[in-house]
Amino acid sequence: MLGTLAQWMRILGYDAVFDPTLGDHQLVRLARAENRVLLTRDRELARRRGLRLLFIDSEDLDEQILQVLSDLELAPDRSFSRCPVCNQALECLDPVAAAAQVPAYVAQTQKEFRHCPTCQRVYWRGTHWQQMEQTLARLGLSETQRFERQMPDLERKENGG
Repeated sequence: MLGTLAQWMRILGYDAVFDPTLGDHQLVRLARAENRVLLTRDRELARRRGLRLLFIDSEDLDEQILQVLSDLELAPDRSFSRCPVCNQALECLDPVAAAAQVPAYVAQTQKEFRHCPTCQRVYWRGTHWQQMEQTLARLGLSETQRFERQMPDLERKENGG
């Protein structure tokens, strides 16, 4: 099962479906019907023909994330834009509207909120966000690290390169 990997792909901003109730045949049909890449650790499933598939080599989550990004040539530049629970794109939420849905302390200390229009969860940059950002930093995928990697390109453009 790759449910945690699916959740992290969502955190990174990618549309990732995970439904543990689906059997192999149903997963293959869904992947074909929606033109998805099927991620699997199941060697038998990985032998299927006629679909886009990536066999996940490691059981280690960090290695799985890095493999998917590398093998599928994905850029982690959309982090925190999808609901990690239900996969829906997040929308900005006005702080006044958020105040009715979050603890009072959060409403007083946070200025930016996002919410999921499907499951109605509200997200803000609290301790969970900090923990996720630390994980991304450990993997070299944090917002700051992405910006720093882009800096040489920006400097070249500014200097006429």
